[in-house]
Amino acid sequence: MPTPDSSGPPPEHPSPGTAPARAGERWWPVVSAVLIAALLHVLLPETYRESPPWVLPAVLLVLLVVLVVGDPGRIDRRRRWLRVVTDLVIAFVTLANLFAAGRLVADILTGNKIYANNATGLLATGGVVWATNVIAFALWYWDLDRGGAAARAYRPFADPAFVFPEMQHSHHAPPDWVPIFADYLSLSFWTATAFSPTDVSAIRRWAKTLMMAQAAVSLMVGALVIARAINILQ
Repeated sequence: MPTPDSSGPPPEHPSPGTAPARAGERWWPVVSAVLIAALLHVLLPETYRESPPWVLPAVLLVLLVVLVVGDPGRIDRRRRWLRVVTDLVIAFVTLANLFAAGRLVADILTGNKIYANNATGLLATGGVVWATNVIAFALWYWDLDRGGAAARAYRPFADPAFVFPEMQHSHHAPPDWVPIFADYLSLSFWTATAFSPTDVSAIRRWAKTLMMAQAAVSLMVGALVIARAINILQ
């Protein structure tokens, strides 16, 4: 009786107990990004952050410890509770920053006197909100594309939501190239700066919607902050 050819390609849907097809990403870039976002939130004026100021950083730190302990080393454990905790971390960062952005926009539109003669403070606050927005959406892109970092360790080429230039110009990149957090951070930065996909194309509707939302927040905050700061300086 013929036996299956053991030299063939590995199955596309490995069982949960099998080893990943490729090495998973390291935790430190993502952990660093979340900690930077928490620090930026603490640096905001009191009216734009949670009170007391240590609450959000403490919650994020605890959740990060849970993630790293639950999936030590490289990110390659596909567990539903790990995805839930990851989503909670990103949601806390996003909601806290959206709250700050909303308060800032409201203060500018209503003529609040908090920045009546302080263009530097206004630009600094706007810069913190903008930078945190970049980090938050980079985390969402990283977590949702192809099922997340752990799923990409097993099925790196399955169901991409973004087409990176390395995927189109394979002669300039390794044949097994797969995006990591730094690539999603770059995508988020240019979306917030150029208000367009630039060199990365979104090919899923949820990805297009997220990029539209990020560009809208960045445009609104950036335009209002810069216009108000110029008015103060004049």
